[in-house]
Amino acid sequence: MGSSDEDNERLAHPEFWDQRYAQAEGDQPTHEWFRNFGDLESFFDRRLFAVRKPDANPKLLHLGSGDSNVPAGLWGRGYKNQLCVDFSAIVVDLMSKRHSDMEGVEWRRADVRRMDDIPERSIDVAFDKGTLDAMIHGSPWSPPDDVKDNTGQYLREVNRVLKDDGVFLYVTYRQPHFIRPLLNCDGTDWEIEMDVLGDGASTFAYRGFALTKKVPRAV
Repeated sequence: MGSSDEDNERLAHPEFWDQRYAQAEGDQPTHEWFRNFGDLESFFDRRLFAVRKPDANPKLLHLGSGDSNVPAGLWGRGYKNQLCVDFSAIVVDLMSKRHSDMEGVEWRRADVRRMDDIPERSIDVAFDKGTLDAMIHGSPWSPPDDVKDNTGQYLREVNRVLKDDGVFLYVTYRQPHFIRPLLNCDGTDWEIEMDVLGDGASTFAYRGFALTKKVPRAV
């Protein structure tokens, strides 16, 4: 994360990431946010592998995928229907070439706040590891208007593209009492469950959220 609030504001702009990904060398991630695939397998075991097996061919959407190894890890577990979107054209080109042999996985340039080319209710599983957090800066008690605007646009888009029985998996280091108000923005209505990742001994432990759309009650 950035060392100052000004640095954190830069994370929400593609120019910052284009510059960073242009320095990529070999197959190692330039910036693996909030744990790699191996670190997250226990979270996926509970929230994905146990309930949405690869045989059902669920559509997975990686939101702000960067050059993370998570899509490759899931592909290795049999998930061959994945769309990875990022607003950095450089990383989209990099990953498309790096994993050209991974049939069924597509990298596409898109801003997660405006995913116009992804149809409504077409995604079974949406995954975010650091993208929402990159939009957040300023006071966690009273987020600036641009934070609420950007995160709200993003979460409403996730809600739009997610199937009614889909799930949005989100990994963060932020405290639940700060992040829940942003997750529950206008235009969404989530059921939210949370797992503490790792041993849970640290105050700064990572957390995995599973968000699903509330089922309307019968009248």
